Amino acid sequence: MIGPEEAWGRLVPHLSTLPVERVPRRNCLGRLTSEPLTATLDVPSLDVSAMDGYAFAGDVTAGQVFVVQGTIAAGDAPGFELSKGSSVRIMTGAPVPASADRVLPVEETDAGVAEVVVRSSCPVGAHIRRRGEVLKASQLLLDPGTFLTPGGLSLLATHGYEEIALRRKPSVAVLVTGDEVVPPDEDPAPGQLRDSHTDFLLAAGRSLGLEVSSLGIAADTREDLRSGIGRGLDYDILLVTGGVSMGAYDYVEGVLEELGCKILFEKVAVQPAKPLVAAVHPKGLVFGLPGNPASAMVAFWLFVRPAIRCIEGYSDAFWHGALQAELAATAPGAKARDRFLPARVYFQGGRILAEPIGPKGSHDVAAYAQGTALLRIPANSPPREPGAPCEVLPLVDWRAG
Repeated sequence: MIGPEEAWGRLVPHLSTLPVERVPRRNCLGRLTSEPLTATLDVPSLDVSAMDGYAFAGDVTAGQVFVVQGTIAAGDAPGFELSKGSSVRIMTGAPVPASADRVLPVEETDAGVAEVVVRSSCPVGAHIRRRGEVLKASQLLLDPGTFLTPGGLSLLATHGYEEIALRRKPSVAVLVTGDEVVPPDEDPAPGQLRDSHTDFLLAAGRSLGLEVSSLGIAADTREDLRSGIGRGLDYDILLVTGGVSMGAYDYVEGVLEELGCKILFEKVAVQPAKPLVAAVHPKGLVFGLPGNPASAMVAFWLFVRPAIRCIEGYSDAFWHGALQAELAATAPGAKARDRFLPARVYFQGGRILAEPIGPKGSHDVAAYAQGTALLRIPANSPPREPGAPCEVLPLVDWRAG
């Protein structure tokens, strides 16, 4: 058995990013750019008005009356000729005449049809957005590795990018094992249970922007496991649940080795999720997740999720992104292994408060289903009282709580 940091260290050399693909811009939210992206035009592309108002050529003082030569709307072609001593009504975003050197907002005028009376002075350059003042053509927009936000996609749309070069997302499949496991839509016989792993892993994959494929349920026989795992090795990442502990029918590790996989580790000093297997093969990675549902969840959050994110090019690791919080209720201690409990998180006066949810064991799906964070209790720790500092790893967007 190895510590979680050592287990992560064994995974890191095998978390290379995948080849680049070109993706339609509107499908790129939340992904990372893989190449520098540059401006294709000046922004603004012309000198334009920043306000609805009047454009003038020359000095403007309160009380002056100017002839209104016409109106320029946003989208009009440039080239309007403005005579000195006159004005032109202009809309926000409309091209400023070449001879105009200032714009006065309409609320600072008494506007008529043919004339406008100025109620305040207006300095040179007022309310004009100059060509290229935001960005100039060929200027760098986004560096490689930039996280694409809605604002980032808006920026790329401004510059006409139809497709963006991104690292390919990993293909992921899940294979559930166990003679006792039946699909969720079946009534389990005595001694059987419904498959909860597939729904968890499909949803967890979607939370990362992945479509996880289900390979069904394999029986506890070498033949069935070899068939299911063999199909799963065509994916970048295969998640196998169950069959990785010390039982007489736990064949997963042996079958993985028979199929040419190299085991990186098979037990990690965490509670729950101790019987966690990681293996590599020429096409990708395999994680053997524990059969108990809570253990499988914790294994996914601590190891599988950050591994997927690293393959996609994000900076992640075991327990990466954990935050300091305060206990909102008493937390139990831990023995020889780091313990990870579900917790509800909420905010109070700028503080992050974590309320532990005590599971009845690694089979307690109900407790982990309510958690919005994992609470870490270091090995060999005594119980802690409310108000004590703690560390939590976000599992969801806490603002949704």
